Amino acid sequence: MSRVKKAIIPAAGLGTRFLPATKTVPKEMLTIVDAPIIFYVVEEAVKAGIEDIVLIAGRGKHAIEDFFDTSYELEDRLAKDGKSHLLDRLTKIRSMANIISIRQKQALGLGHAVLSGLPIVGKDPFAVLLGDEITMGFHGEPNVTAQLVNSFNETGTSTIAIMEVAEKDVSKYGIAEVSEQKPGFFKVNALMEKPKPTETKSRWALPGRYVFDSEIMDILKVAKPSLGGEIQLTDSMKVLCDKKGLNAMTFKASRFDAGDKLGYLQANIELGLRNPDLQAGLREYILQVSEKIKNGSFV
Repeated sequence: MSRVKKAIIPAAGLGTRFLPATKTVPKEMLTIVDAPIIFYVVEEAVKAGIEDIVLIAGRGKHAIEDFFDTSYELEDRLAKDGKSHLLDRLTKIRSMANIISIRQKQALGLGHAVLSGLPIVGKDPFAVLLGDEITMGFHGEPNVTAQLVNSFNETGTSTIAIMEVAEKDVSKYGIAEVSEQKPGFFKVNALMEKPKPTETKSRWALPGRYVFDSEIMDILKVAKPSLGGEIQLTDSMKVLCDKKGLNAMTFKASRFDAGDKLGYLQANIELGLRNPDLQAGLREYILQVSEKIKNGSFV
C-alpha cells in the first residue's frame, strides 16, 4: 500500500468575507503575525511528511505562487546584509517539499478543486488541507494532518478529522454522523453538507482536514453539482463511505477558521501570545483592554 506523500490545498476561493481587502490580495495571503495563512497550512503538510504539495489556485492568485518561488534579489540582499535568517522558515519548506500550482479555471466547488489535483496525485493516496483553516499543536503532539496520515498508513482506509460544534454552528459545516470504535476514533455512517440542526442529531463537523485513497478521484470524475450548484466534496465522500468505508478522528490541536474575520483575529492573538518577541507586550495590552471591558469604559 502506498504511503501518503502528496497533498492538495484548495486556495481558489474569492475571499468575499474579507472584502475589500481581498479585492487584490488573496485571502490566503493575509498575514497571521508574520506569515501568510497559506504558509501555516503548507508547513503543517510538510511536518506530516508530505513531499508533493498541490496548490489549487484561481484567477488573481499569482501572489501565492510568487510567495513560494525564489526571490533572487531579496534573498541576495538579505544574505549580504547578514539577515538571511529572516527567510529560514520559507527556505526550509522549499527544500523539503515540491510546491506545485494548478489553476482551477472555474470555481465549481470544493469537489472540483480537489479533482483539479488529479494530474499530480494520480493513483496515490493524498491529504486535503483547506487553504484558510489553520490547525496547530502546541504540546508536542503530531499535527492534525500527521494524525490522519498515520491512521491511513495503519488502516488503509480514508480518514477525516472531526470536531464537535455547538448546535447553532451545525449549518456552517459538513457534518458526519459517526459511531465510536475507540476513544477519539470513529466509523462514519453518514455525511451531510451544511444541514439544519433539526436535520441531524450529530454535532461532529468537518474542519477541513482529510486523507483519501485514490478512489475518491474516480468518484469525483462523475460527480454532479448539488448544493449551491457546486460539486460538493461531501457528496463524493458519501459514495466513498458506502463503497469502502470512511474513518474519522478527533484531534488535540488548536484550530482557527482564518477565512472568517473572528477566526482570523483569534489566530493572530493566540499565535502572537506564543511568539517570544511579542508575547509580553501583547499580553500586557490584552490585560489593559480586558480591564476596560470589565469597567465598561472600552469604546
